[in-house]
Amino acid sequence: MSFHVGNKVIHCTHGLGEIVQIEQKTVHGHLADCYVVRVNDLMIWIPIDDRQQHSLRLPAQPEEFVELCAILTGPGEPLQEDRIQRKDQLLTQMRDGQLSSLCRVVRDLNQFKRSKKLNDQENSILERATNSLLTEWAHSLGLSQDQAQQTMLELLGR
Repeated sequence: MSFHVGNKVIHCTHGLGEIVQIEQKTVHGHLADCYVVRVNDLMIWIPIDDRQQHSLRLPAQPEEFVELCAILTGPGEPLQEDRIQRKDQLLTQMRDGQLSSLCRVVRDLNQFKRSKKLNDQENSILERATNSLLTEWAHSLGLSQDQAQQTMLELLGR
């Protein structure tokens, strides 16, 4: 998939941003065309090649949020008992950059939090996943961040 200057995109780690330019940059000793993506006050250079497909995607369409509602209201998947394995499990889900994965992380950590205390890393992962989810949700559906959060909390049963 190719993107153009002005496209809103989702970066798998940093969330919603905008392609502000395409420029050449030296990457691993080779000159490469790169998307320059602005996410808030951060500028990210993403090489335009097959690998970029894994780090950038278009924001979800409004109809995709029907599936997300089912994920958020559905039964959670069990998380690893070992905290290190649990962290790896959650970060692996976050890295794929898919909105459905963010929903699963938010759902599963919220359910886990009902019976056990989250450690600092888990709280950080939950905060990052929630912020990314809500930012995209608000953008795609034309809602305020507060409206998206209220809907998410209702779906999570809180």
